[in-house]
Amino acid sequence: MTAMLAGDTTAFGPALLGLRTELVRSDGAVAPLHVDRWRGAAAGEDHWLLGRCEGPTIDLGCGPGRLLQALAARGVSGLGVDTAPEAIRQCRDRGVDAVLADVFAPLPGEGSWSHVLLADGNLGIGGDPVALLDRAARLLAPSGSVLVELDAVEPGLWCGQARVRSARSVGRPFPWAAAGTAALPRLAAAAGLRERRVYRGRRRFAELVAC
Repeated sequence: MTAMLAGDTTAFGPALLGLRTELVRSDGAVAPLHVDRWRGAAAGEDHWLLGRCEGPTIDLGCGPGRLLQALAARGVSGLGVDTAPEAIRQCRDRGVDAVLADVFAPLPGEGSWSHVLLADGNLGIGGDPVALLDRAARLLAPSGSVLVELDAVEPGLWCGQARVRSARSVGRPFPWAAAGTAALPRLAAAAGLRERRVYRGRRRFAELVAC
């Protein structure tokens, strides 16, 4: 959950280092960041996402790379993308490939990926889910899918500014968004995608394919 539009490569730094952190939205909402989950091994509901990945997968906002590591163990090739150097270092410590890049910049394998992952709230990257889904769709091979994690608390769509706050510091604001399941059909359609599968548990996921 650390890749975003070019400019802020350190906002999620405290979380990547294991500090307890929270996301503070400009509307006053506060949500804890799931630091232990990011830094641990893939587990629990992560496996719904992983089970959909049957070919080369690119993980946008890969963080420490737990999902890529789990895919590699299954024999599925992958690539992480993140703007935080600490995230890339941790990916490489896990033995998975990752590049330091903006998700909207040119990326390896454009138009050839079987799956694009947007987990751990990364549908919020850049504050414009439609633009991000459109970008994800352009990374896919014709039969590919976008796997997104939705906000389990946000009922619709929120877009604005957010900061990352820890006991040590409050980061500078950056554009962010949160989308719930009710907002997804409209967002997906605007990006030329449609829902193929939806998962509703403690977390919320969807698989999107071209219309």
